[in-house]
Amino acid sequence: MADSDRARVTPATVDDVDPVTDLWIALAESQRAFGSTLLAEGNRGAVREWVARSVVTGELLVARDGDGDPIGFVGFALDHGGYERDRTRGVVSNLFVVPERRDEGIGSDLLDAAERALRETGAETVALEALAANERAREFYAAHGYEPHRVELRKSLAAGGGERGGDGDDRRGERGGDGDDGRGEGGGNGDDRRGERGDGPID
Repeated sequence: MADSDRARVTPATVDDVDPVTDLWIALAESQRAFGSTLLAEGNRGAVREWVARSVVTGELLVARDGDGDPIGFVGFALDHGGYERDRTRGVVSNLFVVPERRDEGIGSDLLDAAERALRETGAETVALEALAANERAREFYAAHGYEPHRVELRKSLAAGGGERGGDGDDRRGERGGDGDDGRGEGGGNGDDRRGERGDGPID
C-alpha cells in the first residue's frame, strides 16, 4: 500500500460531525445482526449531539484516508460516574472502521490511540463492551489484551414473562455482580446504551 493511501488517526474536528454521525449510523445498522436493539436513523439527532460534544471535549478520534475523509472513529472518556473507585477508569466506545478498509490495522491504530489518550489523562484501567454474538469484535479486543469482566443478562418479556428470581430487589445499581453499575456511568455519549455501541471495530 502506498504511503498516500495509509490511514492516519487524528482528533476529530467540527467538519467531521456529520461524516462521523453517518459512520455511527452504519455501525448501529451492522450491530442489528448481532442482536442490538438500537435504532440507527432513529438516534441520528442524539448521536450528532454526542459527536459534536466529543469534538469539543477532545474525546473523539478519526481515522482518515489519503484524501482526509473519515473512514473510522473511536470515542473515549474518563469514567466520571457517581460511584467512587479504587482506580481511575477510562471507557472506550463506538469503535468502527468501514468494511472496505478493514484488515489494514486501522482498528488497532484507533484503539491504541484512544488508550494513549486515556493514559495521558490519568486512566489506570480501560473498559469497553461488545455484543456477545459479535465474535469477531470479541476476538479483536481479546487480541489487544481485554478480558471479560462483566456479564449482562437479558430476558425478553414479550411472551408475558418477567417473574424474576432473587429477592425481589430491583436496585439496578447493585445488579452487576460486583456492586458496580458502570453501564450508565461512562457511555461516552451520555446515555445508558453503551453495551450496544461499543462493538464493530474489525481491524
